[in-house]
Amino acid sequence: MIRIVVSPAPIDLAAELARVEVPGAGGVASFTGLVRADDGIATLELEHYPGATEATLEALAQVACVRWGLLAASIVHRVGPMAPGERVVFVGTAAVHRAAALDACAFLIDRLKTDAPFWKREVKVDGRAHWVDARASDEDAAARWR
Repeated sequence: MIRIVVSPAPIDLAAELARVEVPGAGGVASFTGLVRADDGIATLELEHYPGATEATLEALAQVACVRWGLLAASIVHRVGPMAPGERVVFVGTAAVHRAAALDACAFLIDRLKTDAPFWKREVKVDGRAHWVDARASDEDAAARWR
């Protein structure tokens, strides 16, 4: 079972975890990303390429399911404006064994940061705004899975 959602709606962690707790799973792993308040960020605005974003996330989930024998994979990513402390992304994986669930979860979050067409704009408390450039550390994290 693969679930991909890209939406401005808040992420319900309990509901999302329940969706990946499937029969036969011996391990469920998850990652939740939050908006940081680094450097006076008042709002994080995320844009995406509708259709292409979901297709990219689906393809990554398919790879993870095959590579680690997952029983379930879920990626829920928000778009639109968000305040510090709000949930931006949820990744959940279920497998027969914990190692597969953990590795697949790490793979999915590392790769979606570099592969999925999302654009981030930070708005500071003083009103200044800028688009966030790709980070070399994200590229390095994704490269370990190639």
